[in-house]
Amino acid sequence: QVQLVESGGGLVQAGGSLRLSCAASGRTFSSYAMGWFRQAPGKEREFVATISWSGGSTNYADSVKGRFTISRDNAKNTVYLLMNSLKPEDTAVYSCAASSWGSGSRDYRQYNYWGQGTQVTVSS
Repeated sequence: QVQLVESGGGLVQAGGSLRLSCAASGRTFSSYAMGWFRQAPGKEREFVATISWSGGSTNYADSVKGRFTISRDNAKNTVYLLMNSLKPEDTAVYSCAASSWGSGSRDYRQYNYWGQGTQVTVSS
């Protein structure tokens, strides 16, 4: 069992930055790939980024590539999402998830555990 708790969301102006954190419980965190997904009101859940269990492989949605960076610290059981050059269209609830598919996946169905989410609002 893995429990995930996100933090770091908030209100930011367009062009600004935020860093989201996702703290995981359990001693097996390092065996899971981790992902970030987001969901805006009235829209479907959208893949944002994923990182392999070792941190050696990352993958991003085209909409955030070059602006967002996913990273992890297995010693701290934490995964991060650094978001730069934020745009109003980045406004959503951001959730982290853990996948036993070690290389990570863009498909939310490959994820076993989910956090509750943190709200990110970007004003224009």
